[in-house]
Amino acid sequence: MGTIKIMDQEAIRRAILRMAHEILEKNKGVERLALVGIRTRGVVLAQRLKQAIKDIEGVDVPVGILDITLYRDDLTLVSTKPVVRETAIDFDITDLKIVLVDDVFFTGRTIRAALNALVDFGRPASIQLAVLIDRGHRELPIRADFVGKNIPTAKNQDVKVILGETDGKTDEVIMEE
Repeated sequence: MGTIKIMDQEAIRRAILRMAHEILEKNKGVERLALVGIRTRGVVLAQRLKQAIKDIEGVDVPVGILDITLYRDDLTLVSTKPVVRETAIDFDITDLKIVLVDDVFFTGRTIRAALNALVDFGRPASIQLAVLIDRGHRELPIRADFVGKNIPTAKNQDVKVILGETDGKTDEVIMEE
């Protein structure tokens, strides 16, 4: 059993910059565009995408924070006392092009929960998905629009995104077997 480094800090930075360009290209700029990060690391990645978009276009796009705890279909398996943290979407999402942001895309169940949570805030014009890592093994018919890196994995492998803002360590993506 070992740990394999998938991405270092520079590779993560480049992936976020590329994804920002792809988001801008697909949406023809920043008009009616907003980012919503899924707690915890999706929020950090959404903030980094916001900064990359600002560096490219000179415009601040709104960023929201989404906690999906109560929308999970495995809530009783996770904990008998789930910790619900703040959802902070302080703008009307109706008719906006929302880019939902998460760190690792696996079965699709987290994204399904996020979609359910998000539509409780309004009816966006569209919802797109940006993920730093897509590791496959989908259980639901959901796909990412913007992917930092695709990593073929076995179901028993664990992919971890480590970010300075949440983990107090140098950015990296590792896979543990």
